[in-house]
Amino acid sequence: MSAHHPIRPTDPALLHLTVRQLSELIIELRTEGREFGLLWPSAAPGETNLHGLRLINLGNIPASTLINLLALLRAYKRSRDARP
Repeated sequence: MSAHHPIRPTDPALLHLTVRQLSELIIELRTEGREFGLLWPSAAPGETNLHGLRLINLGNIPASTLINLLALLRAYKRSRDARP
């Protein structure tokens, strides 16, 4: 996962994510995004598959959106923390 190379919603690897893995990603996003005001208390793993997309129950966004957002937050924090 990289902020420079986002995962596409149709990436077949996303179909192998379990509900538990998706839940852990949601928890991580809540933790990482808290300082930026990204709070989604009702987010939960959604439907297992809709037209080949793994979904998160947050308006049914693709899991790739969640993963890509986490990558952007991590990249921003790394660059911010690397400044003198």
